[in-house]
Amino acid sequence: MTIEILAALSLFALVSSITPGPNNMMLLASGANYGLLRSLPHMLGVAIGFSLMLVIVGFGIMQLFELYPTSYTLLQVVSISYLLYLAFKLATAAPMSTDTAKSGRPMTFIQAVLFQWVNPKAWTMAVTAISIYAPNQDTRAILLVALVFGVVNLPAIFTWLMMGKQMQRLLTKQKHLKVFNVSMALLLVGSLYPMLG
Repeated sequence: MTIEILAALSLFALVSSITPGPNNMMLLASGANYGLLRSLPHMLGVAIGFSLMLVIVGFGIMQLFELYPTSYTLLQVVSISYLLYLAFKLATAAPMSTDTAKSGRPMTFIQAVLFQWVNPKAWTMAVTAISIYAPNQDTRAILLVALVFGVVNLPAIFTWLMMGKQMQRLLTKQKHLKVFNVSMALLLVGSLYPMLG
């Protein structure tokens, strides 16, 4: 892979990782509701889970979709349904007292890893990255794509988590937190728009 292609891949990884999407909206909400330290496993699950997804997509899952096109449609339906469920849960969550915030829990590492498989933006990013930057399914190219995304993705999603943590200061009143959670739920639903188009 040439320097120019590596630079283009890095830029693609940055733009696709830092723009709003289900992972970033959920990390923003987690940071605001649970704080930085308790949300770190969620963030690491996103970063590691997505890199793992890239490797698996690169080593042939795209061929499954080519052989069975309805499997991709089914994946889209499941993904959208699950994200709508998460948005509903976020929007209807009971206002959290300090005790509730301490006893509630953000998404775990494993949940965040598994979430990548029903995240429409993650699928779009993975399929596009592998199609463009590892089209011949060369092992080294696939691993390099996953590595670049791993390096670029972590600080990008950490930015969203930190923004959520900083918002805790503004969300000290329960009604403000409720408005924030409903807004995050609507943005999560809005992030599905490219998938539906």
